[in-house]
Amino acid sequence: MKPEEILRIVDAIHRDKNIDKEIVFQAIEAALVTALTRQYGETSVVTIEIDRENGKVTGTHDGQSLDTAELSGRIGAQTAKQVIIQKIREAERDAIHDEFEEQVGQMVSGVVTRFEGATATVQLGSQEAILPRSEQIPGESYHPNERIRGTIFEVRKVGSRVKIILSRIRPQLVQRLFEQEIPEIADGVIEIRAIAREPGYRSKVAVISSDNRIDCVGACVGVRGNRIKNIVEELGGERIDIVRWNDDLQVLVPNALQPAEVDEVILCQMLGRGIVLVREDQLSLAIGRRGQNVRLASKLCGWDIEIMTREELDQQIERAIAGFSSIEGLDESVAERLVGEGFLSYDDLSVIEPDDLMEMGGLTAEQVDAIVAEAEERASQVEAAAADERRKQREAERIAKATADADAADALVAEQAPESAAVPAPESATES
Repeated sequence: MKPEEILRIVDAIHRDKNIDKEIVFQAIEAALVTALTRQYGETSVVTIEIDRENGKVTGTHDGQSLDTAELSGRIGAQTAKQVIIQKIREAERDAIHDEFEEQVGQMVSGVVTRFEGATATVQLGSQEAILPRSEQIPGESYHPNERIRGTIFEVRKVGSRVKIILSRIRPQLVQRLFEQEIPEIADGVIEIRAIAREPGYRSKVAVISSDNRIDCVGACVGVRGNRIKNIVEELGGERIDIVRWNDDLQVLVPNALQPAEVDEVILCQMLGRGIVLVREDQLSLAIGRRGQNVRLASKLCGWDIEIMTREELDQQIERAIAGFSSIEGLDESVAERLVGEGFLSYDDLSVIEPDDLMEMGGLTAEQVDAIVAEAEERASQVEAAAADERRKQREAERIAKATADADAADALVAEQAPESAAVPAPESATES
């Protein structure tokens, strides 16, 4: 193998495969070592070096120098070629892996080429990626030659190939779409602080502006909602709530629960919980359909949020004080302090930090252990009772439904039955 041929091969592979020249040189050196080792025997020690400037090959065999003629004569050309191809493929795979590994979390656009089961194959330039069913937005369907966007979720080496997995359900997709559609976010004037998402249904995006003259919410919505409309369409109609971020939870929590109106926010620092009080007519709106609004607000704020009316809170406080006071070792004053910190159930008390309870009530470690054990036992009993009540409710609903269906069936049969033939009245006797 002549020096000029080596340089030509290295340059061609570098340009065609976009692989660093140093990697190609190392691959050729490894190929030559492998070929010579097979010639001299597996126990021999062979070293090969290629001059990066002129392509000259030098090497040693068991410490003895090999001349160029011997190298050319002893190297098995086919073996060297196979090893070089293998090394180049590995280097190409590594280069592709590194290229896409840097793009994890970034948005890419590709064309759907085919389906295998529920998994879509997407062409990203010269590389193929897959969009598994688990990473697709619920209810969406894709068609061949359709262009879609998603974020790179995972990149991993599989044999001689690179497996690229896309996702359309991660919050990063919402963020990248905002960055693309809203120049103020791309420029850094508006910042996305948090995103909470339930793919295909609803997302909440918290934003803040570094320029007081720019309304962060209005800029994201756009004139007549044109900016947010483009994002919603890309996400298949997913509803997006834009929330004004505030470092003060007393402000952020009501913002996150919009459109519901909040009366008061009570922060329970020890539990990381926020109790939100609303009026009766705002209760269902604050909770949302199947708890979606409060669930997303909790994710957005990073706090567990519990919605209730003031009357419900007063009832829970009364029950909690009575229940805690009935536990041996807890007097009413400690029970009131616990309730003041947001502990409203036996389940809450069962996860309290022992040191906190010891300090709060002046208790010993043994007393705290006994109190926590009692709270755990009562929490289990309450859960069992609730489960039994739910079972009875379902059974009652099932019986009521069966009864209603039976009544409806009887009524339908009665409506469809033919009218009974009229029986003529007997003729009256003729007067004599």
